[in-house]
Amino acid sequence: MKICISVTNDVITDQRLERTVRTLMTAGHEVRAIGRKRQPTRTKIGYPCPVRLFSLLFNKGPLFYAEYNFRLLLFLLLAKVDVMLACDLDTLPANYLAAGIRGKTLVYDSHEYFTEVPELIGRPGAKKIWEWMEKRMLPHIRNIYTVSASIAEAYKATYGIPVQVVFNFPYRGKSLRQPDFSLKREDEHIILYQGSVNIGRGLELALLAMKFVENARLVIIGDGDILVDLMQLCDTAELAGRVTFCGRVPAHQLALYTIQADLGISLEEDLGLNYRYALPNKLFDYIQACVPVLVSDLPEMSAVVKKYNIGRTIRTTDPRELAACFASMLDDDSERRRWKENLRTAADELCWEKEESKLLQVFNRLT
Repeated sequence: MKICISVTNDVITDQRLERTVRTLMTAGHEVRAIGRKRQPTRTKIGYPCPVRLFSLLFNKGPLFYAEYNFRLLLFLLLAKVDVMLACDLDTLPANYLAAGIRGKTLVYDSHEYFTEVPELIGRPGAKKIWEWMEKRMLPHIRNIYTVSASIAEAYKATYGIPVQVVFNFPYRGKSLRQPDFSLKREDEHIILYQGSVNIGRGLELALLAMKFVENARLVIIGDGDILVDLMQLCDTAELAGRVTFCGRVPAHQLALYTIQADLGISLEEDLGLNYRYALPNKLFDYIQACVPVLVSDLPEMSAVVKKYNIGRTIRTTDPRELAACFASMLDDDSERRRWKENLRTAADELCWEKEESKLLQVFNRLT
């Protein structure tokens, strides 16, 4: 089959997209990825499939979504394609219309609970528009999968539709080569955050906690809406030596950073159902790198951490309390040895090699 996959985020750093592409291509499908041009110097080099990136006039807000979906609709109406795979609600309108007009098969991959993202909390007008679009489209789509059981159950409860779960597991990290660069300065500990730098990720709290942590540095990998604000906060708090911003890192290079960390964090705040039900890429990336984790005490993430005993969960808004937790997790050698042993077990189980069959089931049904 000829499959077009569309996203609005950065094609180069989207790990779920890259895994999907590789799995479908290995299964014999012809795949093309569609996105928007964000960093022209790093666009298509080394990507496993052909990539089409739109140059847009608008980069955010309603005009961005309208322009992107208009360009995407025109492309899909003319493209040689059998299956249109829409990733998240912000690409679904164009895919839904094009598939309907052309009589093609539509598949929806919900990377998150889009109508419950923190960016829409407190914006009832925008939220209602996205909910209206979701209500008009989702009940008519037969092939839907998402990233966590809680999101799947929420869609089923709202729309009465079956939704499959395909977790965000990375490839098994057994053969990771040692990096030719070092994040560490002498004997310091590395506390790592990787992922989107957006509101509600607990990054401000983590940054301020570094005032009270000795012999450690917070490394933030990623880009997003609050990156500039975080950099300014870092300067204001005089934390230049304790916080490092690495920016975007291509998906195929990210593991070389992750394996150097002593602690991986995922401190999402309980800002709507999207974060409450989240099972982010970074949690499973930390697991594959055998890095102990500290996550928010939210149901999906905490269930994984507690099941395998690979770190701790926390509920706090106090930088000093978070700093004390950082220090305890970095300094407790016996606990860390136990976590490391358990991480190896978790890594064997929570890997893409065991999960990709669920993705293939979705597409095998189409043939």
